[in-house]
Parts: sequence; structure tokens; C-alpha cells
Amino acid sequence: MASVFHHFLLVLVFLDTHAAQPFCLPGCTCSEESFGRTLQCISVSLGKIPGNLSEEFKQVRIENSPLFEMPQGSFINMSTLEYLWLNFNNISVIHLGALEHLPELRELRLEGNRLRSVPWTAFHATPLLRVLDLKRNKIDALPELALQFLVSLTYLDLSSNRLTVVSRSVFLNWPAYLKRRQPDCGAGIPSSLVVALHDNPWVCDCRLRGLVQFVKSITLPVILVNSYLICRGPVSKAGQLFHETELSTCMKPQISTPSANVTIRVGQNVTLRCLAQASPSPSIAWTYPLSMWREFDVLTSSTGEDTALSELAIPAAHLVDSGNYTCMASNSIGKSTLVISLHVQPAQALRAPDSLSIPSEGNAYIDLRVVKQTVHGILLEWLAVADTSEEEWFTLHIASDEAFRKEVVHIGPGINTYAVDNLLPGTKYKACLSLEDQPPHQGQCVVFVTGRHGGGLEARERLLHVTVVLCVVLLAVPVGAYAWAAQGPCSCSKWVLCYCLHRRKAPSCPPAAPQCRDGSFREHPAVCDDGEGHIDTEGDKEKEGIEENS
Repeated sequence: MASVFHHFLLVLVFLDTHAAQPFCLPGCTCSEESFGRTLQCISVSLGKIPGNLSEEFKQVRIENSPLFEMPQGSFINMSTLEYLWLNFNNISVIHLGALEHLPELRELRLEGNRLRSVPWTAFHATPLLRVLDLKRNKIDALPELALQFLVSLTYLDLSSNRLTVVSRSVFLNWPAYLKRRQPDCGAGIPSSLVVALHDNPWVCDCRLRGLVQFVKSITLPVILVNSYLICRGPVSKAGQLFHETELSTCMKPQISTPSANVTIRVGQNVTLRCLAQASPSPSIAWTYPLSMWREFDVLTSSTGEDTALSELAIPAAHLVDSGNYTCMASNSIGKSTLVISLHVQPAQALRAPDSLSIPSEGNAYIDLRVVKQTVHGILLEWLAVADTSEEEWFTLHIASDEAFRKEVVHIGPGINTYAVDNLLPGTKYKACLSLEDQPPHQGQCVVFVTGRHGGGLEARERLLHVTVVLCVVLLAVPVGAYAWAAQGPCSCSKWVLCYCLHRRKAPSCPPAAPQCRDGSFREHPAVCDDGEGHIDTEGDKEKEGIEENS
């Protein structure tokens, strides 16, 4: 009887032990190691960290899987986990609460993932963490207080990341964190911290001066795995070891110019120069009143270490270019500005006293553009400045080859927009703006073509989309919509006409009566003159035949 009872107890013990074994995930292996039970999932297609893992696991190793994040509460049932290896996955995000419920964690290895940043405050939940492996990620910043919660750390690997600038305070402050550590946080304080920082694209300018000095005189408790750190930039420092380079202190830009007041005459070329000295090297930008209308070439070059020269070139200056040109240089320390005053005078103003002065006809700077589509047409906007001090009137000519429509609008002073309505589909239009007494070809012109008539008002509105591009440059626009900008004597208009001759011609439509409906004209003096021609249907058919044959 005693023997039967003994065998019965053995069976119960066996069943109890077998039932206590945690379930192992499909495709993974579970084993018993000296430190406890281990789960290994290598090259297993896991989209997320399993949520049903047993709390008896001491090590979890998931590698070469499509994991892309560590969400909050990932290890809520694993309070005894000590080793977490998540190498060579696709993890790009670690949520702030991802390490909660891991008070016993001692190793966290995340090599070969896609991390760009790390929530360093999340390590408040892992006071016993001793090894943190982050090599071969995309981390580009290391905050000064990154190690404040890693008081038990003995090994930190940040090699092969994208670090360019790091403050030496990150490591100088670490002993202070140890002193503030509470006695009930675990085992004794580690005597040193081993750090790997090699194979990063270090930018050796003034911002890295502190770390360079730290590396040159490094002492316990911090030890570098590889102290031969190499500068990747700037060009003047590329390839130098930290031990070989000398870096200056940081300073905000200081700007100078050969001349702060420049006087030229109309039609001359002029280059404004701005020299900036700063550490780190500055970036330079120009601002001036008509920058939206007048875009000039800017060339910025390095003339030496921490020195940049910026040149703004103004070709064939016009009176409208007179004004203040502001050069602004900035870096991470601050910014500085310098104003250069440009004075453009009429040609006769700078003539010698004994030279002959030949009176010239009125002239003006004109920049005409199509700025947007309206419900039934387009909106023209222009910048027009006359050479004289008197308030000038301008004339806007709008013509259509297809409908023989001509519209002449006299523009009073202070007006710079006009809405062209009732456009016909499949029609080429030309709008020119000039001084009131001058013919249209002496001003600036814009040529635009509307799309085909698709039938119905809604389809027609869709076909009136217009996009303005540079001379003889065609960009992708909505189906059936094309536009070109032709300036002055440029051959754009001829080129456009040739292009249009190769297109199928739209059916002829009755001419639309031109109207001045733009609200901006109601309170300004403006007179509209229209001219309407007659449509020759047979002539249109002959032209269409020519187009198709070409």
C-alpha cells in the first residue's frame, strides 16, 4: 500500500512540474540556462513583441524579425526579466513606457536597428541596467542629461551611429549621478563606465571643442573602447584625429562689407558683397524689398576656416532696384545683420558736366505675371515702376488670335491686378502691359493657352487652369492646360505659336464681350476699350488643315 502511495506522489509531482513549464512560441526555442529560462526567436516573422510571454523568462532574444517598435507595456508580465536582446530588427521607435515593469533588467541590446532617438528618461524604470548596446543605429543626438537614470551602467555602446556633436557634460556629470544614488537601488556602485563612440560622423567645429578636450585628457571613471576618434567634417578637419585637432571657441557671426553705400547708374551690373566670420561656420541669406519680383543670383563660398563670402549679383540695374539690401549671417550661437544701401540713378545723372544730355523717351520696369485662376478666367498681377517721379498710367492689351478679341484697359496709378474673365476654351491669349503712350510690344507680355472644351460649365472651369512658367519652359499642368511667359522681345511668343500650330484646333466659339468686373477697379480711374472682329469659319477650317498636315 505504501508503494502504491509513493508512486502516486511521483506522478503528481511530475504532472505539476510539467504543467508549470511555460508555453514556447511557435518557431522559437526555449531552454534552461544557468541564470534561468531563455526564449530565442531568430528569423521568426514577429510583427510585434508577444504579449503572452511567461514571467519566468530571464532572457528574451528576438533577432532578424520585422519588429518596428517597442510599445508601452510590452513586458507587463515579465517583472523578473534580466536580459533583453532585440538586435537586427527594424525598431525605429521606443515608446516612453516601453521599459515599465522591468525593474530587474540588466542588459538591453538593440544593435542594428533604425533608432534615430532614444527616450532616455524611460530608463528611470530600469535602475539595475548595466549594459546598453545601441551600436549601428541612426542616433544623431545625445542630450546632456542622457545618463542621469543610468546610475548602474558599466557599458554604453554608441558606435556606428550618426552623432556629429556631443557635449562633454554627458560624461562629466555621470559621477555626480552616482553620488546621488540611493542606497536601496541595488548592488555597489560600479567603478567605471566603458563607452564606445567610434565610427560616428563627428563635425569638428567649436561645438565639439569640449568633447575633444575630454577625449585628450580622459581619466577614470570613463574609459573609451577606442580613443582614436576621427573628424568627418568640416573639410578642413576631415580625417584628423581628435588628439591632433585644435578647435576655437564658438562665436556669433561678425559681418563686414567693402562698401555699405553703392551708387550706380541705370543699366550697370553690380555685385554686393558680405563677408561673415563665425564659429561654427555661418549660413548667409539676403533680403530686399522686391525679392518676390526680382530674384538675383547669390553665390556663397568659403574663403577660410569659419569665414564665408556671399555675393549678390544684380545685372542691368533698374531704378526699381534702389533700396536697402540686408545680409543676414546666422549659426547656432546667434545671428548678425548688415545693411547695404544701393542707389540707382538715371543715366544722365552721372554724366560729366560738359557732356551732351540727350532726352530719352519714357521708360519703366514692368514685370507681368499670371498669379492664379479665377472662376471663369485668370488674374494678372504686375509690378510697374516708371523712371520718372510722376505718377504714370499704363495700358493693358489683351488679344486672342482665335476669337479676334481685343481688349485695351487703361490702368491708373496704384492699380496692380486685373481679372481676365470669360475665356474661351482651346484659345491662345496674349496680355501685354506698357506705358500708356507706348505700343504693346515695348512692354512685357504673357502668353497663355486654355484647354479644350469638355462640355458643360463645370468641365469648362476645369480647363481654365493656368500655370505660369519661365520662358520656353513647359511644366506639367492639369490635363488640357498650358501656359508660357514671354518677356519683352523674347522669342517665347513665336515659340508658343509654333507649338500651338501642332495642336488640334478647338471648335470656334463666338467672341465673348470683354468686361471690367474686377472689384479692385471700381474705386480707381480705368477705361475699357474693346475691339471685336469677325470669325471666318472657312478660314478657320483652312488653318485647321494646315495644323493637321504639319
